[in-house]
Amino acid sequence: MVVIFTKRGFILSVKIRLTRKGAKKQPFYRIVVADSRFPRDGRFIENIGTYNPKTEPSTIELDKEKAAEWLSKGAIPTGTVKKIFVIVNLKSENTK
Repeated sequence: MVVIFTKRGFILSVKIRLTRKGAKKQPFYRIVVADSRFPRDGRFIENIGTYNPKTEPSTIELDKEKAAEWLSKGAIPTGTVKKIFVIVNLKSENTK
């Protein structure tokens, strides 16, 4: 778990997850690092890539260095992001 102290002294849990963009029935996702308390399409800390499931095959663009850095700090990827990390061969103890 990434430990970030705010002005009020709270500890934030940081996750790597998808945010939805795109038009109706044309989803396009950004892979972002965000506080777990923020809404799905809300505020985020850093944008580390994109995922487009509508192309054949699916298009994945990921900054592996930034992703590895956040994983080393203890950010927790969601289930779908773990699968994306496996596809792009990004190894970490958090992706098991």
